[in-house]
Amino acid sequence: MIYLLVAAALAAAWGFPRLRRVASVGCSYKAKALASALFVSGLETDPERAPEIADEAYRLMRLFRARVDRDKKSVTVSFLGLQPRTAAYRPGLGATLTPGPLPPAPPWPAPARAAALPVREVPALRPILGAAFGEPGPRRRRTRAVVVVHDGAVVGEAYAPGFIAETPLNGWSMTKSVMGALIGTLVGEGKLALTDKSLLAEWRGPGDPRAQIALEDLLRMRSGLRFSEVYADPLSDVTRMLFDGHDAGGFAASRPLEAPPGTLWKYSSGTTNILSLIARRALGEKEYPLWPRRALFDPLGMANAVLEPDASGTFVGSSFLFATARDWARFGLLYANGGDGVLPKGWAAFGASPTPQAPDGRYGAHWWLKLSPELGGATPAAARIPGDAFHALGHEGQCLTVIPSRKLVVVRLGLSIDIKAWDHAAFLADILDALPA
Repeated sequence: MIYLLVAAALAAAWGFPRLRRVASVGCSYKAKALASALFVSGLETDPERAPEIADEAYRLMRLFRARVDRDKKSVTVSFLGLQPRTAAYRPGLGATLTPGPLPPAPPWPAPARAAALPVREVPALRPILGAAFGEPGPRRRRTRAVVVVHDGAVVGEAYAPGFIAETPLNGWSMTKSVMGALIGTLVGEGKLALTDKSLLAEWRGPGDPRAQIALEDLLRMRSGLRFSEVYADPLSDVTRMLFDGHDAGGFAASRPLEAPPGTLWKYSSGTTNILSLIARRALGEKEYPLWPRRALFDPLGMANAVLEPDASGTFVGSSFLFATARDWARFGLLYANGGDGVLPKGWAAFGASPTPQAPDGRYGAHWWLKLSPELGGATPAAARIPGDAFHALGHEGQCLTVIPSRKLVVVRLGLSIDIKAWDHAAFLADILDALPA
């Protein structure tokens, strides 16, 4: 009996610090998700039962209690009264996890509003888009918005109840492709080059092998930096970076090498936040906060786009861009049109060119070139998708597909907590069949 008590005491001593860290991540996730849903997307949702933080894999988070301050536009979440974490909203900057007061948002110029996209409805798409909102199996799709653009015109568009064309929704890792485009604007301005090395002061110490990481290595996810991208583990690098710290870029940049730069492909959200940090230092503190609007959102007419920073002020380029479905479609059109004068010549083709180190040619430069098996990438439907297709893909089934040969851009936004609920390959194949070749 005494041995069992000792073992239990040792387990408790080991487990309590871990429990505190897990609780911290859980509180941060719920606070951030709720603050963005309430104050960025403008959703009318129950702070304790919103599907973003209460359904399926998130059911345990019902034990975390949320306090919403609608006057201050903040959300504080705690677990059994412990580890309170707060996310606060600022106009133009969205919601940010913060240990204390945040500096006020800079004065924002009115967003540029481009001419409305032309609409040319294709009736054959109606049943396909309607089916996208159905729930045919036990896994919940929760499709929220779909937009199909063909030959520059909106040919199909639909929204779930409670969502409208003006609702900004998080693209999660679709944000990475946008950060890749933003880096392209700096290359076009001569502030950065693909061959640049010694990119951060932290990597320039005597004998630091990270000084050999080139900008192109980061864009192609082959930096060689150690980083665990495991969302099921609340203490993996990616969850700690996003929800247990306040400097995402600095956290990722602190990782050591596990392979020589340029030799090993490994998908990493940390890599994209390093790019965001590099951009911040290249631009300076005055220009950086306005950079996404100046360089990309305003030229494209993405009037509702909000790229959220962390508490240090660096944009979380891996994960936190909120935009309407039409905003996302405008971004896709930029690449479908080869950069359209916004990106440097050849940058769109560079993004869609395979990274040699990526298995099966699946990845380009911050764009996916093939769908994952969870999204139907290994099905017969996937074989019907033209070979020049490329994709921005995000957590919970966020999908932006560009197919230049068919002059096609497809956006699907939703809350597929079980990613296998959404078969994007089948959706694309059906759309392709309904449109003229």
